Amino acid sequence: MALYRTYRPATFADVVGQEHVTDPLSRALDSGRINHAYLFSGPRGCGKTSSARILARSLNCVEGPTSRPCGTCTSCVALAPGGPGNLDVIELDAASHGGVDDTRELRDRAFYAPAESRYRVFIVDEAHMVTNAGFNALLKIVEEPPEHLIFVFATTEPEKVLPTIRSRTHHYPFRLLAPPVMRGLLEKICEREGVTVAPEVYPLVIRAGGGSPRDSLSILDQLLAGADDQGVAYERALALLGVTDVALIDTAVEALASADGAALFGAVEKVVDAGHDPRRFAVDLLERLRDLILLQAVPDAADRGLVEAPGDQLARMRGQIETLGPASLTRFAEIVHDALGEMRGTTSPRLLLEVMCARMLLPGVSNDDAALLQRLERLESGIGTTSIPVPAKPAEPEPEPKFVRPSQRKAMEEAKAAEEARRAAAEAAEADTPVAPAASAPVAPAASAPVAPAAAPPPMPTAPEP
Repeated sequence: MALYRTYRPATFADVVGQEHVTDPLSRALDSGRINHAYLFSGPRGCGKTSSARILARSLNCVEGPTSRPCGTCTSCVALAPGGPGNLDVIELDAASHGGVDDTRELRDRAFYAPAESRYRVFIVDEAHMVTNAGFNALLKIVEEPPEHLIFVFATTEPEKVLPTIRSRTHHYPFRLLAPPVMRGLLEKICEREGVTVAPEVYPLVIRAGGGSPRDSLSILDQLLAGADDQGVAYERALALLGVTDVALIDTAVEALASADGAALFGAVEKVVDAGHDPRRFAVDLLERLRDLILLQAVPDAADRGLVEAPGDQLARMRGQIETLGPASLTRFAEIVHDALGEMRGTTSPRLLLEVMCARMLLPGVSNDDAALLQRLERLESGIGTTSIPVPAKPAEPEPEPKFVRPSQRKAMEEAKAAEEARRAAAEAAEADTPVAPAASAPVAPAASAPVAPAAAPPPMPTAPEP
């Protein structure tokens, strides 16, 4: 038998992580304040149907209504996990019995008194699948039922239940389990099964289960089925669940911290060569970034249960947040989140993964605030501040005008001739300077200045005619 069926809770005390529901229900049963309709809502695999069965068992116990069924009477034995069931406790799947004809038949059967129990309990699972016409057919009997009749609606989407029905029920919302609570449950079950599980395996199972006890137990059941004499090893769980190796995630994060493109794209190459899904790698990288953000904002996040990781991995993560600032981590997380949306349904996920890595490495190509803050953090930490010297461009001559009037052309030619004469005079003055005595060297530049116009006439005939 599957683990989630073997370890199905039999009383409200056995329900794990739902104290906000089980405690009020237990007090109501002990005080005798029984309502005629209940609505259990929450994500899948959180114990809604199991709690509905426990409620029916507690109501029909010989010592009941009580929050602690005796477990020995006929009703308790019949309604126990794995029991044969009771004629007066009827479970209906609204996914296949949600039409108006099915609800009319249920309404007609509900008026009959219980055969051997105190209450007749109708458990309607997946109640959001009941049509509006079906809910309207049930409305009158749910509003004013006989004294022996109790309805329990279980659904994952309570907003789809007809408001008139929902307003006549006691609504109890179920929640996903926190990682520390889930780990305690998994360790207790592994201890009962007598199987050794590596400590690094529990975070993988908890993340794959998503906080649902039933999903987590199904994954653990699969790992236990393939365990050898040494138990469940980390490498085997890693390969079976398809999770990216922690070493590759560490390499990618360290490459982002040092702005090392070769190391980052090398990690992507290893991911593809190992046969991992690029989208899965992006999901695992986003989870690591989330853990780093929490560790940076809450130093004792691991003690509070906000971050679930082994001790050596926590030490590496604390070293990574020393080189990555909050702006960089936030920008990386936003880029990876956007890339995950783009990867959905694409034919080339590796290409999008590499483009995502390029975006994270180049904050200068973006003009948003996150990229600006990341560039400031890099300047403060000295990462990626080396620049390549750019040679200065030679001065380009000013382009000549395309259209010139005759008067302007004559002035331009005269200016050009005067410039050439000045240049020739300067060259002649430089040629005469070495011949002068050393004592008169300081006076030579001042004396040569008035001589320049006298030396100018010889080259004048060589000037072009206008």
